Amino acid sequence: MRQTVKIKFMKQLKFDENGLIPAIIQDYRDGTVLMMAWMNRKSLEKSVRTGKTCFWSRSRKKLWVKGEKSGNCQFVREIRFDCDSDALLFKVKQAGGAACHKGYRSCFFNSFNLKKGSSGIIGKKVFNPEKIYAVRKG
Repeated sequence: MRQTVKIKFMKQLKFDENGLIPAIIQDYRDGTVLMMAWMNRKSLEKSVRTGKTCFWSRSRKKLWVKGEKSGNCQFVREIRFDCDSDALLFKVKQAGGAACHKGYRSCFFNSFNLKKGSSGIIGKKVFNPEKIYAVRKG
């Protein structure tokens, strides 16, 4: 029964001409939008199967599991899709405190204030990305 529900859910979705669908990732507790990434059918299936978010990298042309290098994994609590079935919303438990590869809790740490006409960084870094993503020689 559960497998049938999963298949029915995925058949409803509308992937673009490249086989991708945007996925918005949100903290399930406080609603903070953590990031946005692209998924294809395989990454979505893997996310459903494992309970961890998995995405499609358009630049590297491969699947990647969030936190595979940093340890900042995302555990799926709920998946929603919009009224047109062409965008996903993942409610997740963010492990490690940061979703952004630049060290911030959210990838949306840049802000533009319409009244002031200025932009700036909102939020604090949770980790030093140079320590986690350092290129190892040898």
